[in-house]
Amino acid sequence: MDYATLKLIWWVLIGVLLIGFALTDGFDMGAAVLLPFIGKTDTERRIVINTVGATWEGNQVWFITAGGAMFAAWPLVYAASFSGFYFAMLLVLFALFFRPVGFDYRGKRDNVRWRTGWDWALFIGGFVPALVFGVAFGNLLQGVPFSFDSDLRVTYHGSFFALLNPFALVCGLVSLSMLTAHGAAFVKLKTDGVIAQRASSALRISSGVAVLLFIVAGALVATLIGGYHVTNPAPLDSVANPLLKEVEAGSGLWLTNYGDYPWMMLAPIAGILGGVIAFVLAGSRHEKSAFLATGLMIIGVILTAGFSMFPFIMPSSLDPRSSLTVWDSTSSRMTLQIMLIAVIIFLPIVLAYTSWAYAVMRGKVTAASVEENRHTLY
Repeated sequence: MDYATLKLIWWVLIGVLLIGFALTDGFDMGAAVLLPFIGKTDTERRIVINTVGATWEGNQVWFITAGGAMFAAWPLVYAASFSGFYFAMLLVLFALFFRPVGFDYRGKRDNVRWRTGWDWALFIGGFVPALVFGVAFGNLLQGVPFSFDSDLRVTYHGSFFALLNPFALVCGLVSLSMLTAHGAAFVKLKTDGVIAQRASSALRISSGVAVLLFIVAGALVATLIGGYHVTNPAPLDSVANPLLKEVEAGSGLWLTNYGDYPWMMLAPIAGILGGVIAFVLAGSRHEKSAFLATGLMIIGVILTAGFSMFPFIMPSSLDPRSSLTVWDSTSSRMTLQIMLIAVIIFLPIVLAYTSWAYAVMRGKVTAASVEENRHTLY
């Protein structure tokens, strides 16, 4: 297999890992965001927690796998992103710390203040990552202020607070509302009674907000947010050196791919359509369809960003030539080949095991089941 094809395959595979993380750990984070609001009593909150309690640890592995794959396949992206988003990543990491201790320690004491405190800790563990991931994508679309010198040493010239600009915050709210809708749909699927009713209301609100903000973000990209375009590319099979190409920046360039490849329009259509279907089905008994609709929305939104930026992975607002693309930020051909063989062997096993685990743990979480298993469930 030629080097250029391997580079493209790994762009697709890392996209699959990110989507897999958003689809699985996304409803965990969404359920945690909703926990203090749709669970009014301790039993109700235990029900919400145990909708994701059996699977949240396995779902989080998608995030770890995506990070490891990025380190191995895109070392320059890994280096530049950890320079530019270092404090944002630390914020996400510290927020994620609340999840394991929140799940495990919440039930250690039968005390209202103790359990309420851990409920809000779980809320932080869902809210902060969901918001920051969207903020990161918002900054990628605008370009990140970094540059490479002649020895390919990366220097970041921005600050943490500069990441919290208006457009990035809009993207963060898109991510937050989208994952909250996904969590609401999952809680609705796994519960009944008053909790399912509250989850339905949360699904209607969050899916409507997600669609509205997604459209707003798209309008901003089309009119105000500048994009990037490679004007003089390096050979597709060349070594990883971003300084071998020429790049221009300008308004509306993120829409170029949609003109060149009209089929890519399916991504934003899917994002909007999934959110609208979830909004319509929020109050119905079609729980599975609503959950699939929020999943479609997530896939559409992520693919919209990916298709808009292709072949860029991390554009540079400071020195456009330093921008990292699919073609000039990858590992060696042998590394990509070895990793691809590992994926071909192990990914089907992981998917089969995950499917089996969800099949075994299917069914609704009820007050009776929580009470009956009060010493084994969260």
